[in-house]
Amino acid sequence: MAEQSRVIAANEYRRERWKNGTGWTREIVRIPDRADWEWRLSIAEIEQDGPFSSYPGIDRELVLIRGNGLRLRFDQDEVRELLPPHDRIRFAGESIVHGELIDGPTHDFNLMWRRDAIEAELLHRPLVGPMVFFTEPGVSWAIHLLAGQAVFDQASRLPPLWAGDTALLMDGEARGRHALEGGGELLAIKLRRLQSAPQ
Repeated sequence: MAEQSRVIAANEYRRERWKNGTGWTREIVRIPDRADWEWRLSIAEIEQDGPFSSYPGIDRELVLIRGNGLRLRFDQDEVRELLPPHDRIRFAGESIVHGELIDGPTHDFNLMWRRDAIEAELLHRPLVGPMVFFTEPGVSWAIHLLAGQAVFDQASRLPPLWAGDTALLMDGEARGRHALEGGGELLAIKLRRLQSAPQ
């Protein structure tokens, strides 16, 4: 069954334990909604230092959205820091990673996708007027509003976005156009299904 475009309000996110049990996440969506998903959006709530879960075959991108920073230590002695306001990092899900809080808890936007099925591009943009997103067969968008508020054009038939909400603009058999207007800032994630992706 084809996924429908929709807005997921922040209070509808599902809070659950991390895969390794050492933290919490608020899952926004997984597509498709089953254990072997192709892509997933969530917000990790990191309250203490500890290891990240391992996700073989998955690529990840983390964006700091709240808090004073997060230090990531990788198994090859690489150290990266995510600092305010919205530093981000992309890494392989099977990497051995240990997270250290720099100064108190953080919330981190977490994009994950199966590298053999999906190509993902994450953009951080100000919203200072109209923005237009095009979907087409195999290409969908997810829009996470970091701050402010926004409305879609009538043709999109989607409710307004408030800070913390996420809109899914799903692909269909024809090209689609979604115009968004408002003020604030957002994360826009373009998700393209690879032609070689397993069925």
